[in-house]
This record gives sequence, structure tokens and C-alpha cells, in this order.
Amino acid sequence: MPLKKTKNYITQPLELLKKLQLTPEQMLFSEEANNSFQFKVPTAFVSKIEIGNPNDPLLRQIFPIQQETIQTPDYHIDPLDEANYCTQSGLLQKYYGRALLLVTPSCAINCRYCFRRHYPYDEKGYLWSQIEHNIQLIEKDTSISEVILSGGDPLSLSDRRFAQIIDRLNSIAHLKRLRIHTRFPIVEPQRISTDFLQILTSCQLRIIIVLHINHAQEIAPDNQKSIAKLHQIHCILLNQSVLLKGVNNHVDQLEALSEALIDNHIIPYYLHLLDKVQGAAHFSISDKLAYQIYQQLRAKLPGYMLPKLVKEIPGEVSKTPFFL
Repeated sequence: MPLKKTKNYITQPLELLKKLQLTPEQMLFSEEANNSFQFKVPTAFVSKIEIGNPNDPLLRQIFPIQQETIQTPDYHIDPLDEANYCTQSGLLQKYYGRALLLVTPSCAINCRYCFRRHYPYDEKGYLWSQIEHNIQLIEKDTSISEVILSGGDPLSLSDRRFAQIIDRLNSIAHLKRLRIHTRFPIVEPQRISTDFLQILTSCQLRIIIVLHINHAQEIAPDNQKSIAKLHQIHCILLNQSVLLKGVNNHVDQLEALSEALIDNHIIPYYLHLLDKVQGAAHFSISDKLAYQIYQQLRAKLPGYMLPKLVKEIPGEVSKTPFFL
């Protein structure tokens, strides 16, 4: 069950523009783009957007614009070819020793560059019986040592549903680690409640939480508290970012992000090149520029603060380090 907290979200783009004192013309707003991929943003995230700035890096990540409607060659609705790795509905097995469970179609925030923005969730279904069936398959496959919870965002589930998944995974002897991919601690930090922390604490598996933060502006006192709570219960905190034109395609922005992550006990792990999903081409920068920015970043940061520059190539056995 998704959390029923709609008052914490804005789902109408024009309502957001009114709050930010911007016009549809300034933002090149597109109703067609919004209908293709529904707008959704938590008010906690909105509070970090600069009023009156159409180029705000947080606003650019979430606002539907006309460029999304342009059909771009070499961009696809399934850029990672996930359909070929979905061994069962809601279960992806792309890499050895790991299984990814899609436990919900719901997200805390709809990012316009999302590689699953066209994912056919309705066709796959997310009945509880399906999740249980997939856990049974994981139980039978002793080569799997790590389960990844994804979606959607797994923290969209209620505490009760989330705890049921944790209890089932706890009972599988050959599992060692549980990885949770989520934006909730950043974009809706109140989700990290005492009850939720108790569920994580009850888990016998080593918990790794992979956050998704693209810009230092996203980190503020409200979510610093939620991050600290996760750190205090000994979760390993990693971050993955996407290199996005108009958001973080400058070395100073990426340097500031790594500094902010380390200050908050988060390891800068991956910096992804944009997955070529249809509707997101306006976020793309050239491979040459991406490599130049990364080399500039390498020169400014110590090794432990430098994320790995990677791209996702369908069919490869792992993320692929990017070199020219």
C-alpha cells in the first residue's frame, strides 16, 4: 500500500509555478509532456527550489517541458533493455549474485530523466502474491547473496508491507545483504520515522541504502536529520547521481555535491551518464564533455570523495566504467 499523504505533494505543474512566481512561458511548460509522465513533487523538495529562478537545478529535474515531446533517435522507452532481464514479473536478475525486486510502481518524486518513466508497471502488476512468489524464487536460488529493493521507490510501501518483505528476506539463510534504492530520505525526510527505523534495525541482513542526490542544494537541515538517523543505526549510505545538463554539468557543482555527501556520512559512489530514455535527451551532454568534467573533478577531490563515472550498457555483467 502506498503512503496516503497526498497533502505532502504537488501534482499540478501550474500550482508549483504559482508558488515559485514563474510563468508557463518561462518554463516552456508542456501539458503533453505532463500527460506522458505525470508530474509529482513533495513539498519538502519544493522548499529547496529558489523562487523566481526558472533555471534552478532542482526545478529542472522535475518540471515537464516541451523538449520532452521531441522524438529523439537512439533514445528508447526501455534504454536498459530490462524487459529481457525480467525473469518473472517484478524480478530482475541482470548481475551475478544479485536479484532486484520491483516492489511498487510508486515513487516519492517523478524525475523527468527517469530511465523507468515508460516502464509498463500496469502490465507487470504488483499484487502481494507476485512479490511473495518472487521471494520464493530467491529462496530457491542459493547463488543470490544480495537482494535489491527498487520500483518505484520501496519506501512508498506502508511500514506494514515493508516489514513483511523484511521478515521474509530475513528467513532466507543464503542472503547476506539488503540494498534499498530510495529518494525518500532526501525528498520526503519525514518518512524516516521511529517505526521505520525499528523495522530496519530488526533486519539481520547488512543494509545498504543507495540515495539519489544530484545537487548539493538538495541537502538541507530537514533531510540531514533523516540521513543522520540512518547513519546512527549503521546503515551503509551510498549516493548515485546522474550527470545532467543544466543541473550538475559543472565541476564546481559536482565538487560541492561530494563535499556535502561526505559531510553527511554518504559515500559518493556512482556518477552515471544519462540513460537514453525517450523524453530526456535535453539533459544529455556529449561523452567528450562528460569526460572533461570528470577529469577536472578528479583533479580537485581526494580519491574517497570521487564517484565512479559509469554508464549502463545492456547485456554487460556490471556497470561499465567510462573512459574515452
